[in-house]
Amino acid sequence: MKQFKLFGILGLLVITAACAQKKEQSIRVEAQPIDATVQGNILVGPSALNDPDRFVWGGSVVKGDDGKYHMIYNVFECGDSLPAFTDGWVLHSKLAYAVSDYPDHDFKFQKIVLRGRALDGDTAAWDAQMVSNPHIKKFNGKYYLYYIGSKDPGVQPPGSPGENLNKRNRVQQNQKIAVIEFNNFEDLMNGNFKRPDAPILAPRTRVKPDNIVNPSPEGTQAKPDNIIVVNPSVTYRPADGKYLLYFKGNLYDPNWRGVHGVALSDSPTGPFTPLDDIIFDIRTEDGKIANAEDPYVWYHKTQQKFYAVFKDFSGKITGQEPGLAILESIDGLKWTKPEQPFFMKKQVVLQSGDTLKVNRLERPQLLIDDAGNPQVLYSACSIININPTTKGESFNVQIPLKLKQ
Repeated sequence: MKQFKLFGILGLLVITAACAQKKEQSIRVEAQPIDATVQGNILVGPSALNDPDRFVWGGSVVKGDDGKYHMIYNVFECGDSLPAFTDGWVLHSKLAYAVSDYPDHDFKFQKIVLRGRALDGDTAAWDAQMVSNPHIKKFNGKYYLYYIGSKDPGVQPPGSPGENLNKRNRVQQNQKIAVIEFNNFEDLMNGNFKRPDAPILAPRTRVKPDNIVNPSPEGTQAKPDNIIVVNPSVTYRPADGKYLLYFKGNLYDPNWRGVHGVALSDSPTGPFTPLDDIIFDIRTEDGKIANAEDPYVWYHKTQQKFYAVFKDFSGKITGQEPGLAILESIDGLKWTKPEQPFFMKKQVVLQSGDTLKVNRLERPQLLIDDAGNPQVLYSACSIININPTTKGESFNVQIPLKLKQ
């Protein structure tokens, strides 16, 4: 009996130690060199997807049943007669499709697969003006393309809170999330899918002190899905079979601040029910939420927990400087910092051995292996401040990742 009790105690200690080890485990990666060179203000080469006629921005990749790697990415036309980057993405964004035999280089443009429906004559559609923020996933043998869309609600009446807003800002304040389901990429290329007539997620509150289209009644408490819902990221929670849709909304305190929420569904296509709590709730010294955006969330099957990588504007989440931060969660709802929350600096390592500092490294999307480990980072990138330019000096970079032990 004493021997049995001894083995029982030893077994309990082993289990406790294993649980503690699993809890302490976290993802740390090292960016590997990319096959690209600097040419003017852009990177060119197999690891950088660019287009002389368009700005290239965020891209999302999935491995297809054909063994190839399929990217849906954001583009919008550039040129002296067209809006600069900061306006162009809101007014003219489209979704393009590229494919490669490799996960981290040689993606080749195929065609534009989605654009604002006004270009096809439907100015009344909810996504008539633009489509952006692609996020592609595969669930149960089918593909799901999550994206945002918007339309211009029109010039606002004199005396209304939105009367002074220009078209760009009216469109920006009207962004919502939708999803397209399709069977294979040949169908996507040929338009063999049903385009949604309505979004799967729209804001419940519109709280802003001024310059706002269709404001909520005075005294309304802003939800995380305030004014807009953008930056969709969807993952599956094995514990209860729920699909979790993460999104960004905007709060003003008094200036713009990106905050995040999550909506739950029993299906990849919804309906999704948003929760009221703000997530990724990391605070600065003054008690305000650290400004962030562009979450990519996934479930690590081996570690049995969730991770989120996103853009940290201030460095308050990374603990060092602005860049890509990482948080972790057991249930996908309550998030904490790992011991080292800095996922990646705003730089790329070239095969020449040089390290190139970049101005923008954002819209992170990842290729995850079967265990849950990130293999490749796909990121919108620019060497210079891209906002005022009209020259299309942006690109999507594919960065191989190596796990740190």
